[in-house]
Amino acid sequence: MQVKKVATYVLVAFVIFYLFTRPAQAASAVNGVFDGIVHGANQLAVFFTNVLA
Repeated sequence: MQVKKVATYVLVAFVIFYLFTRPAQAASAVNGVFDGIVHGANQLAVFFTNVLA
């Protein structure tokens, strides 16, 4: 239980550090994640459109 809490704090600290030291790269990473999610959702929509058509 304690290890999970410490790991969470370390991860949050790393994210904050990354945001402050490399904001452009952090924004690019977030943008890439959202682009991937949107692409996946579009592909899922195409799949169901083809299955139900």
